[in-house]
Amino acid sequence: MHNDLFTIGEIAKLFHLSLSTLRHYDRIGLVTREYTDPQTGYRYYSTRQFEVLNTVRYLRELDTPLEDIAAFLKKRDLEGIRHLLLQQKAEIQQRQQELERIAHKIDHRIRMLDDAQHSQLDQIMYRTAPACRMALLRQTFHVQSPLDLEFYIRKLEADEARTAIFLGKVGIGISPAALSSRHFDAYDTMFLLLDEEDLPQSEPSLFPETACLSIRFRGSHERAAHYYSLLMDAMDSRHLQPSGFSREITMIDGGLTSDTSAYVTEITIPVSPV
Repeated sequence: MHNDLFTIGEIAKLFHLSLSTLRHYDRIGLVTREYTDPQTGYRYYSTRQFEVLNTVRYLRELDTPLEDIAAFLKKRDLEGIRHLLLQQKAEIQQRQQELERIAHKIDHRIRMLDDAQHSQLDQIMYRTAPACRMALLRQTFHVQSPLDLEFYIRKLEADEARTAIFLGKVGIGISPAALSSRHFDAYDTMFLLLDEEDLPQSEPSLFPETACLSIRFRGSHERAAHYYSLLMDAMDSRHLQPSGFSREITMIDGGLTSDTSAYVTEITIPVSPV
């Protein structure tokens, strides 16, 4: 301390701020130095800056933007600080809701990965698929490799940016007519399976609970035709028919692991009696 002035280093220690932060505050005029030694160029602060520094530090702890803090400091009053705190509280609550939504989505993905890793492979299952919501893209396309889907996934993603976490949720489908004709090489539907907390930009398609046949296998979409054939054989033997487009999702793919032997794909086909 020099003549009741504090060096920038002393202020940094007193207020638990970095030197670069204090220099930035000084540069933008938020908290300016009291005095600069003309010979050394050293910056000094006085106790008159303490109150302002404390206010700035408090508001920054609340993640208040610097421009909002600067506006408040120009006209400090009770109504101003009350408005600033209420505004920041509302923003924090919004972020909390968003983080909670993301946490739920992460839980969904973890459960899906655990389920995929413990799959019963190459077994046809008759089960009830729960009701669900989907964002749909209706377009005919062929799949020779997983990379063939990337363009269409980006297109669907562009329409539904708010769904955020896509891994394990994008699937492709074949129409009931094509399935019945055993044409398994052309897909006509891409879908995004929506979680409960997803907020799609467009009105989603709603699908009720339905009976279905499903199978899981090692590999990705390029191996799907063989398993579609098995599912259709099972339908014929059980006097069933497709009642909706197939839902083909690669639960574990190259987005999650470089080990191609760990890939797991599931095909689900809604069914009804013939």
